[in-house]
Amino acid sequence: MTKPFSTGQVATEEAILRLILDRGGSPDADLIREIIATALKLVEDKTDRGDLKILNSALKEMRYAFKVFAPYRNIRKVTIFGSSRIGAESPEYRQARAFARGVGELGFMVITGAGDGIMKAGQEGAGRERSFGVNIRLPFEQRPNSIIEGDEKLINFKYFFSRKLIFAKETDAIALFPGGFGTLDEAFEILTLAQTGKSQPLPIVLVDAPGGCYWREWETFLRRQMLDRGMISPQDADLFLITDRAEEAVEEVARFYRNYHSSRYVQDGRLLIRHLSPLTDEVLARLNAEFADILVDGRIERNGPHPDEMNEPELADLPRLILRFNRRDYGRLRRLLDALNAAAPEAGAAPPRPVARRGGDGLSYH
Repeated sequence: MTKPFSTGQVATEEAILRLILDRGGSPDADLIREIIATALKLVEDKTDRGDLKILNSALKEMRYAFKVFAPYRNIRKVTIFGSSRIGAESPEYRQARAFARGVGELGFMVITGAGDGIMKAGQEGAGRERSFGVNIRLPFEQRPNSIIEGDEKLINFKYFFSRKLIFAKETDAIALFPGGFGTLDEAFEILTLAQTGKSQPLPIVLVDAPGGCYWREWETFLRRQMLDRGMISPQDADLFLITDRAEEAVEEVARFYRNYHSSRYVQDGRLLIRHLSPLTDEVLARLNAEFADILVDGRIERNGPHPDEMNEPELADLPRLILRFNRRDYGRLRRLLDALNAAAPEAGAAPPRPVARRGGDGLSYH
């Protein structure tokens, strides 16, 4: 259970509460009170001005980004990463444009870093109205591309770390195209979050030019220098798909949400998996037989809405599975979700359903 909020100073707590009420109040006033109290502790700590500038800028950037994304929270999104230096006539550019067009036709919106190259291709394919730009202010190279420039869904960041959080927090799928240091940084960060369960489960596709070998050579490095030396596990390769076909990348994203909807941890530590189509007894038995190795104890069972989901009434009618996942084998969990999707009666696009975006479910970004 969360400890009750307290500053130890009644007058301060009353003043904070009055401030919140003066701004209209909030059902989440407890968290806002803690944010204000944390800011006041900076006074007690005599925090350095340089540190205060970092905290101030990051908080303002994230608050504004949350505000921009809020009206679109119930629409699934794909984040596209890749080089800003790739020209419009390159096969990689055409692949990114085709991929973005394909996921857009499924109902997804697209998030990119708002620059040129692959980022512009993604927004060209999806269209301005279905695009977000998450730009980083740099002294060179990075400026908003002509498609997203001036759009209300363009956000400018000073810091990479706050920008990265938004990329990961707001997305339902990741597509990586060839790129430089920044793209590989994003690839390893996204995979680290997936490997450690610090992000929601989601499809990760690494898309090459037709016949290209950028990601295959990257995978060779992973296998020779990481897997063969025991630095990653064989199941970690189940967290991503490499392809040189844009249509296969689109299919991978669609397939992931064929039956799976969302997941969250409840307070007793169990993982709750929401899905769209009920499972037969035969399928449930097969899941238990195949994935018993990832359970701490017990079985995978059907479940109704959990008391911890009271803040998500729009999802109450979805079928659920509940299990005591070991919170270690995330590649195997991905395979469980693949099996859940394979059990759906028919394929579908991004479901016209509310998407779980609230916090408190045990995942770092959701």
